[in-house]
Amino acid sequence: MQNRYRSLIVDDERLARNDLKLLLNPFHQIQIMGEAESVPGAIHAIKKLNPDLIFLDIQMPGESGFELLNKIDTRIKVIFITAFDEYAIRAFEVNALDYLLKPVNPERLAKALERLEENNEIPVIMRRRLDYKDRLFLTINNHLKFLKINTILSINAAGDYSEVMTTEGQKGLAQKSLREWENRLPEGYFCRIHRSTIINMEYIDHLEEWFNYSFRVYLKGIEEPYVISRRYAAILKNRFG
Repeated sequence: MQNRYRSLIVDDERLARNDLKLLLNPFHQIQIMGEAESVPGAIHAIKKLNPDLIFLDIQMPGESGFELLNKIDTRIKVIFITAFDEYAIRAFEVNALDYLLKPVNPERLAKALERLEENNEIPVIMRRRLDYKDRLFLTINNHLKFLKINTILSINAAGDYSEVMTTEGQKGLAQKSLREWENRLPEGYFCRIHRSTIINMEYIDHLEEWFNYSFRVYLKGIEEPYVISRRYAAILKNRFG
């Protein structure tokens, strides 16, 4: 038996909402609980309806769909509805359930809904490596956010999570292992310096020798240095020049 998903459609265009509802009619696992045409309306609907799934328009007057994700404390699944071309939204593919280009193609919609049952689990080896200017959609501190890759300063292991520090001084826990980060981040910019730490080499201020053939690395904007284990010291020295 298929799971049923309490769903909310968020789009400022009434015709677009109606078209999507018609396309969703054959999919009995999707139960449309409500609609919203703005971010404030969506927040109200989410609190009232507690949906499992949001079909979310990105471009809306006032606040965008991105801004909604920063306002809700939830793990609701999200399928983006967007007029962006595929090149422009390539970073959105990563942790969002899926995205649909306007006008929505029925076959593409069916494929997106199949991923609901797959629980959005894509093997790490099948996911492409990110570019430095990409944005990653993920859950940080129980909030869905778009994180600019070039604002990541460092990533530290934190049990089953990882702690991400940004250039703006923000910290947050993400449900990603260091192994997954290492497989996804652009190699020309990020380097693992310890079994529990990855840093952005763009923000290296200087290196200094430390005891037992190890080193310490100072990052711009951070007073405390990171210790580089012997295993990674030679790699970083070569890449740092």
